[in-house]
Amino acid sequence: MSGARCRTLYPFSGERHGQGLRFTAGELITLLQVPDGGWWEGEKEDGLRGWFPASYVQLLEKPGMVPPPPGEESQTVILPPGWQSYLSPQGRRYYVNTTTNETTWERPSSSPGISASPGPHRSSLPPTVNGYHASGTPAHPPETAHMSLRKSTGDSQNLGSSSPGKKQSKENTITINCVTFPHPDTMPEQQLLKPTEWSYCDYFWADKKDPQGNGTVAGFELLLQKQLKGKQMQKEMSEFIRERIKIEEEYAKNLAKLSQNSLAAQEEGSLGEAWAQVKKSLADEAEVHLKFSAKLHSEVEKPLMNFRENFKKDMKKCDHHIADLRKQLASRYASVEKARKALTERQRDLEMKTQQLEIKLSNKTEEDIKKARRKSTQAGDDLMRCVDLYNQAQSKWFEEMVTTTLELERLEVERVEMIRQHLCQYTQLRHETDMFNQSTVEPVDQLLRKVDPAKDRELWVREHKTGNIRPVDMEI
Repeated sequence: MSGARCRTLYPFSGERHGQGLRFTAGELITLLQVPDGGWWEGEKEDGLRGWFPASYVQLLEKPGMVPPPPGEESQTVILPPGWQSYLSPQGRRYYVNTTTNETTWERPSSSPGISASPGPHRSSLPPTVNGYHASGTPAHPPETAHMSLRKSTGDSQNLGSSSPGKKQSKENTITINCVTFPHPDTMPEQQLLKPTEWSYCDYFWADKKDPQGNGTVAGFELLLQKQLKGKQMQKEMSEFIRERIKIEEEYAKNLAKLSQNSLAAQEEGSLGEAWAQVKKSLADEAEVHLKFSAKLHSEVEKPLMNFRENFKKDMKKCDHHIADLRKQLASRYASVEKARKALTERQRDLEMKTQQLEIKLSNKTEEDIKKARRKSTQAGDDLMRCVDLYNQAQSKWFEEMVTTTLELERLEVERVEMIRQHLCQYTQLRHETDMFNQSTVEPVDQLLRKVDPAKDRELWVREHKTGNIRPVDMEI
C-alpha cells in the first residue's frame, strides 16, 4: 500500500487528536496505513505525518494490502465471524468485534473466550493502582472510532459493554464506580500504593454491604464513619475526665471541711500534736487534689474537647467533594455509552447506504454515503472526546481518593497519638498527686512514732500536780 496517494476533500484540524494530521481541502497525501476502522495514516508533501478520517479524502490510487508489522501475524489470517483486524498508529494490531464492540489486543480464536495469541498479553496503557488509571490520557490511541476503556491487568473488557454473548465474561467481572474490572477471585493480586502497610488508600475503593444487608456503603464513607466515630470517642473520653475532675473537687471539698472539725481538739501531749498533724494533713491533701483537678481540666480535658473543633464540618466538605467526583464519573460514563450507541447507529447507517450503492449506483447515493461517512466520523470524534473526558474524570477521582484517604490516615494517626499523650499526662499527674499525698502523711507518721505514754504522763503530772503528800494508813 506504500505510495498510494489521495486528495483531501474537506479541511481537518486534528486539534482533538494527539496524532491528528492537519490539512486543508485540495492537499495531496501519501498513505502509509489504511486499516478498515475509518482512520488512515498519511504523510503530506511537507513531511508531516498523522492520522485523519478516511471520509475526508478521495483516493487517487487504489491502496494495496498493508504489510503486517514485524512479529505480527498476516492480515490474511481467518478470524471468527464478527471480528475485524486493525493497526494502531504505533503499528500494533488489535481486533474489534463489530457485533458487541468488544476490543482486544489478542487475536480471537474460533472458540469463544479463548485467545489464539501465543505470547502474554501486553498493554500500552499507563500504570494503574487498584485497577484505576493514574493518568488523564485516553485509554486507547485515537486510531479508530471503536474506543474502549481498559485497565492494564490483562483484561480485555469494554467499558460498560453489554451484549447477550458475554454472559461468561460478566461472571468474571465486577463494576466499581462505573468502571469494569476483573473479579477479585480471577485477577492477580492488585498493586498497592503502600505494600508494607495496611493503608487506607489501598482498601477502600469499592462498596461494602451494610450489616443488615439492605444496601451498600461506599468504601470512602466507611473511612468517614471511622473518623467521626473517633471524634465521638474522643468527646466521651473528655466527658469521662470531667467526671473524674468532679470527683476530685468534691473529695477535696470534703477533706477541707473535715480538717476544720473540732472533734478531739482537747487531746494533749505528743498524741495531741500528732492528732493536730492528722487534721492538717487533710487540709494539705485537699489542696493537692484541687491542684490535681485543675491540671486535669487544663492539660487533659480541655485539649481533648477542643482538638479539631471543626472536624465534623471538614469531614462533610470532604464527603461532598468525593461524592461530586463520583457523580461526575458516572455522568462521563453515561456519555461514553451514549456516544458509543450513536457511533454504532452511524456505522449501521453507513453500511446500509454502502449496500445500496452496490445495488444501484447514482449521484444521490454517493452523496448520501459521503454524508454518512462524515456523520460516522463525527460520531467517532464525539466518542473519543467522551472517552477522554471520562479518563480525565477517572484520573481526577483517583488522585483525590488517594490524597484524601492518605490525609484521613494521617489525621487518625495524629488523633490516636494526641490521646495517648494526654492519657500519659493523666497518669503522670495521678502519680504526682500520690507523691504529694504521701508527703502530707509523712509528718503524721513521724509524730506518731514519737508518741510516748510515759513521757506524756510525766509532763501531765508536772503541769497539774497539787502536792507530794500521800495519804497515811489509819491506826485502829
